[in-house]
Amino acid sequence: MKLYIVGAGPGDPDLITVKGLKLLQQADVVLYTDSLVSGELAAKAKPGAEILQSSGMALEEMVDLMVDRVRQGKTVVRLHTGDPSVYGATMEQIALLKQAGIDVEIVPGVSSVFAAAAALGAELTIPELTQTLILTRAEGRTPVPEREKLRALAEHHCTIALFLSATLTKKVVRELTEAGWSEDTPVAVVQRASWPDQVIVRTTLKDLDEEMAKHGIRSHAMILAGWALDPSLHEKSRQHRSRLYDKSFTHGYRKGVTEG
Repeated sequence: MKLYIVGAGPGDPDLITVKGLKLLQQADVVLYTDSLVSGELAAKAKPGAEILQSSGMALEEMVDLMVDRVRQGKTVVRLHTGDPSVYGATMEQIALLKQAGIDVEIVPGVSSVFAAAAALGAELTIPELTQTLILTRAEGRTPVPEREKLRALAEHHCTIALFLSATLTKKVVRELTEAGWSEDTPVAVVQRASWPDQVIVRTTLKDLDEEMAKHGIRSHAMILAGWALDPSLHEKSRQHRSRLYDKSFTHGYRKGVTEG
């Protein structure tokens, strides 16, 4: 007996993987997070499939339903927003499903962090500028481990992607500033990345909280901070080129050429 947890992607129904779409189209039962996953995507299930919305369900209710349908011999797809491995609340579901004797296969999806970067036309790891991306969240009602406080992570001065932090921008600004970040550090916010009503806000650390309030952004937003988000980087691209395509750089597929 097996259940499939499928990453639905960030919002655009076309951003599900080919494998995920095939499973969705074969499923007898689809349980999807209707507050975050497009109903248009859920509608791609095969005719006659049982389509169930999970936003009003508690953990045990969801798991009991999935266990029941799998034991009936049905193919069940649990459709999660983005990629299930990042803030997906999947571990607790899998633990209970395994207790019920049901195996789980996870199909990865496109995370909102990458949909946001695509919307911005941004590369998050720029040679000679930053080679590290931290995915995290500001501490709110859900605590974070002591060693993962935002201020401590920000001391690395790399690109930071903040999930679930749209209502905590005062805390974000304070903790990054306390970690030594310049108030002029570029910040970009993408609300509902890849959805038709996507909103993009480009600002600085100093003005982040004000801009969020001005645009009324309090949910479904990815906050990206760091110098990789500098909109003028394209004008300085020669300073930050990778070695991969440098004609003088030798690697396994090409011998470098040195100008004489």
